[in-house]
Amino acid sequence: MAEFKDRGSRFLAYAFPISSTDDFKKRLKELKEEHAKAVHHCFAYRIGTDGNNLPAGRQVFRSSDDGEPSGSAGRPILGQIDSKELVNVAIIVVRYFGGTLLGVPGLINAYKTAASFALQLNPIVKKPVLINYRLQFDYTILNDVMRIIKKNDCVILRQELQLFCMIEASIPGSQLELCILQLKSLKSMELSAI
Repeated sequence: MAEFKDRGSRFLAYAFPISSTDDFKKRLKELKEEHAKAVHHCFAYRIGTDGNNLPAGRQVFRSSDDGEPSGSAGRPILGQIDSKELVNVAIIVVRYFGGTLLGVPGLINAYKTAASFALQLNPIVKKPVLINYRLQFDYTILNDVMRIIKKNDCVILRQELQLFCMIEASIPGSQLELCILQLKSLKSMELSAI
């Protein structure tokens, strides 16, 4: 949590990782209960590019001014997320009104600064973008498939190894083209994005 004060108003900023809108709604509800006397609970989040919740490369984002003048809170918060090129993150800024109106420029500065402080106080974790694929193939090429999976740093999510095999794997986005090309070169390989 980071705090910014301006002319009596307190802005408490919380930054946290999320993987779905449900994660975000849960955290927002908790903060609204914890800060029930606060005037505003403004926020922004961006989710996506992980290949798990959304099609590859797609993102969902939202921002809210929660009663502040339009564009004075949510957009500056989202701007801080975007300036650091972050995904799967949310920032909620709780405002306790101090009795003095700050005006739109003052609000923009306050929400932007509080969000920036929150991001500075939290470590940023870089994770590879993973795209999920289902591989279906004949058991006779299992060793070749496993070699390609290991070589390309794929993560096996699920597997059924019988006469006809099925593996669900997450392929790092940076390795996707090469990995798919190598897998498709194998006989009897069927690939599909999931």
